[in-house]
Amino acid sequence: MAFRLRLVSGQTKIPFVRFHRLAFVLSGLLAIASIVLFVSVGVNKGIDFEGGILIEVGTEQAADIGGMRNSLSGLGLGEVALQEFGSPNDVLIRIERQPGGEKAQQVAVDVVKKALNEGIAAVSYRRVEFVGPKVSAELVWSAIEAIGIAVIAMLVYIWFRFEWQFSVGAVLALVHDVVLTVGMFAVTRIEFNLASVAAILTIVGYSINDTVVVYDRIRENLRRYKQLPIPDLLNQSINETLARTTMTSVTTLLALLALFFFGGEVIRGFSFAMIWGVLVGTYSSIFVAAPILIHLKLQRGALGADKEEEEADAAGA
Repeated sequence: MAFRLRLVSGQTKIPFVRFHRLAFVLSGLLAIASIVLFVSVGVNKGIDFEGGILIEVGTEQAADIGGMRNSLSGLGLGEVALQEFGSPNDVLIRIERQPGGEKAQQVAVDVVKKALNEGIAAVSYRRVEFVGPKVSAELVWSAIEAIGIAVIAMLVYIWFRFEWQFSVGAVLALVHDVVLTVGMFAVTRIEFNLASVAAILTIVGYSINDTVVVYDRIRENLRRYKQLPIPDLLNQSINETLARTTMTSVTTLLALLALFFFGGEVIRGFSFAMIWGVLVGTYSSIFVAAPILIHLKLQRGALGADKEEEEADAAGA
């Protein structure tokens, strides 16, 4: 006898659509707050976007960050930031971009190494990176283009697969997820780097997958229930896919939580962004993407439903 684990019963009758106005208000407030924070405070841009020098060092004993900061502050290198990186023995040093080309950056690295070698016994250098202003500016625009192209591609895909109402609803849900994720970076001050962009693109793919599952069921039910009011039909469709949505989200979160706690500091920001994205993406698929079809005037005679019905009739003939 096969054993099936279900986190949610397949026979739920939760009136999700009844709460859609409250969900829209909550999402709108969070989106506005995210935009205001992004404009006023900004995100904690990593070396990929800010440019400068990054040095990761390790020590035999727990690092004395205060002493290291004192050793480096008088070197005339401008802003120098130090933070514990994973274990107490690992320290991440960030130095602002130095005037001049690559040679000037290398000179700054040599100066830092000399100061640390004089003040700390048995220091090891795990990683040294520097990014120039031209490269960092190109990365900023490449990141914006990647996210924009991904959202537009999703809009076109949904438009061809379903109808324009579904396409607009899906893209609004995706924009909602991206904006709230950027707001999360602004609030938490987690470093925003290329891995963060990869996380956002992954969130876009995860969210659209969840949304398409719900939309598929809505389209099927449009053909199946000719007299059922649209709000009731949306409720039924969400409830019918809720078990699958919940199981997918929980299993994904288990993997991400393992990465967050045991994957090390390097991917911790990526893991946290993905955890946030899974939660927000699941929420938006249920409370944004589906209920918004009511306000987009989805009709029972939507072309997507009619088209499949005509194709089925033609095949039967």
